Amino acid sequence: MKEHSVKLSILKTLSQGGFHSGEELGEQLGVSRAAISKHIKGIQDWGVDIFRVQGKGYQLAKPMQLLDQDVLNQALSTPVELIPIIDSTNQYLLDRVDSLESGSVCLAEYQAKGRGRRGREWISPFGSNLYLSMYWRLDSGMAAAMGLSLVVGVAIVEALEQMGLNDVKLKWPNDLYYQDRKLAGILVEMSGQAGAAANLVIGMGMNLMMSETTEGITQPWASLQEVADNQSIDRNQLAITMIKTLHDALNDYELKGMSGFVARWNRLDNFINRPIKLIMGPREITGIARGINEQGAVLLETAQGLESYIGGEISLRPNI
Repeated sequence: MKEHSVKLSILKTLSQGGFHSGEELGEQLGVSRAAISKHIKGIQDWGVDIFRVQGKGYQLAKPMQLLDQDVLNQALSTPVELIPIIDSTNQYLLDRVDSLESGSVCLAEYQAKGRGRRGREWISPFGSNLYLSMYWRLDSGMAAAMGLSLVVGVAIVEALEQMGLNDVKLKWPNDLYYQDRKLAGILVEMSGQAGAAANLVIGMGMNLMMSETTEGITQPWASLQEVADNQSIDRNQLAITMIKTLHDALNDYELKGMSGFVARWNRLDNFINRPIKLIMGPREITGIARGINEQGAVLLETAQGLESYIGGEISLRPNI
């Protein structure tokens, strides 16, 4: 963290709005104008759009609200650690499961090695999105974790609805969609032994106000700013609401299992009653999506009748 302290201090000043000269920033931080210029370049490498005007100084291209450890601590009873620059919030918790309290959370502003399902890279520019991971100890073991990403998806959408952010849908098994474009992804990773409690790390990356010019994303994506109709979103309140809602949903899941979430999921299913195809390796199965069952399997109405499918290698695409 120490090596990033000057950059983070610059960003904190710039996030207040307006222009700030290299001389002003240098005086605040006890470094030269040349050093400020070098740090600005490093900040831009994190995906932050900063422009410079001769005689005025530096300014953020768009407003930025930083996450605040004190605000999070005051609102939450669960342990929360804000690490602005990190490789991966999921990996950080996975490396510490033996010492964490169930419900512990890690948040970041930027991930250097963010990842999605099947080892895919998760593009994680600084301050544009929400990167959140929670550790959960599931006493009923690894077998009981089946369908957990579905529960997490329901909790996150319901948290958005609590904040007046509506029309976000779910794509089986682990994505949030808005107007048929990906808004957020969920990654559940676990460790443990048969017959023992499961250590789960539940990661979520959500696009909030990502730049249209962000590189490296190969599928249509949406931003929460669109859902909010370009009204400002309080990132700290968003994180707080999600953490509380996720905590409640995981407690519900431990008590009731998937049965308490089937109707909640189906209400939010982006593809329900629409023609789709399931891609399972070389196989493609077409039919009408009919939601999920109590095992967390996707239901597909085909020429053979109502069939259920489950497994990590299944993906859905609209059957256009």
